[in-house]
Amino acid sequence: MLAKSTLLPNAAQNKESLWLNIVHEAQQAVASEPLIAPFMNDAVLSQFNLVDAVATRIAARLSHADVDEATLRAEFIGLVHKEPKHFGEAFMCDLLAVYERDPACTRIIDPLLYFKGFHAISAHRFANAFWRAGRKDFALYLQSCASSIFAVDIHPAVSMGIGVMLDHATGFVCGETAIIGNDVSILQGVTLGGTGKEVGDRHPKIRNGVLIGAGASILGNIEIGACARVAAGSVVLASVPERTTVAGVPARMIGQAMCNDPALNMLHFMGEHTPSYIGDGI
Repeated sequence: MLAKSTLLPNAAQNKESLWLNIVHEAQQAVASEPLIAPFMNDAVLSQFNLVDAVATRIAARLSHADVDEATLRAEFIGLVHKEPKHFGEAFMCDLLAVYERDPACTRIIDPLLYFKGFHAISAHRFANAFWRAGRKDFALYLQSCASSIFAVDIHPAVSMGIGVMLDHATGFVCGETAIIGNDVSILQGVTLGGTGKEVGDRHPKIRNGVLIGAGASILGNIEIGACARVAAGSVVLASVPERTTVAGVPARMIGQAMCNDPALNMLHFMGEHTPSYIGDGI
């Protein structure tokens, strides 16, 4: 099965090519729906690049009487211009993660403008940068706003890799000392939490390529190994080896992950036979 990125020449190679695709999609949207022309102009067509567009869109989503949109945008733009490579790579990989893994996403522009999973992750990236810079109150303020607007709760201290897809997003909770690696896919209603009132390092470590199904709870300072799968509704209380599938309450190992990259293939199938379209996981 070919990746969707093959439909966008060079889009996965650099953020400049990706941005040109987004601009083209915005122009097409305006041509087909003139009513949204002002919105498209503000969000995309008047922007210079991808990082500016993400900063502008997230500022618009998080704006409040307490801290207005213009102030938020200025703060976000200041951040992304200090670390353009860091933010540019993260935003590009997160957008492509949604486009390639979500069958409901038919354009690169969709998560940028409309998908709250991408918005929640982007808001967290800003909050985390402020947290690391010592501006903890502002980081917590952004977390609070994102929680109210996107129905997720990600502590600003959480370390998050790139190419992360938060599908649907609603109900996702992630505690302070959790770590989320690269190319991870997480569905709605997932909890990465603690087990009580313990302090210190107390939350899960999700390694690269992990797929976490809807409603799963992963609790405590445990490790979910690379390219493992956690089935929907599972409660995981112990570490999971890499490339392993766990399911149940409490979760137990039920076999291998069935493909090389479950998070990229979004393979939730738990039967004895791999579906024919999965092939070798590429």
